Amino acid sequence: MVDAINIILALATIALGAFGLLAPRYTADVLDLDFRGSTMGMSELRASAGGLFVALGLVALLSGAPWAYGMTGVAYLGAGTGRIVSILADKPPQPKAWIFFACEAGFGAWLVIVNLL
Repeated sequence: MVDAINIILALATIALGAFGLLAPRYTADVLDLDFRGSTMGMSELRASAGGLFVALGLVALLSGAPWAYGMTGVAYLGAGTGRIVSILADKPPQPKAWIFFACEAGFGAWLVIVNLL
């Protein structure tokens, strides 16, 4: 059961990262981001919301190593930490921000607890 959930979360990570990597305009629209006069924002989405998460998911999936799944979880917990700071400081649209936080915290907690602790 643990292995199946790890694999599902790795595949979800790859799929979500693929949106940022291959469809940055769509991802920006979902995230309420706006590109103004430069393609640097698109580059950042492809890198941080795209390629990074595709790589994390692929390494976890291909290696099957608990540390790789755990580090994917650490990345999600880092994203969740940034999200909760934003919820408190920036007051982003609700409930969207809380849904994103729940996914980040849930994925991260599972992957860290079952693979690193």
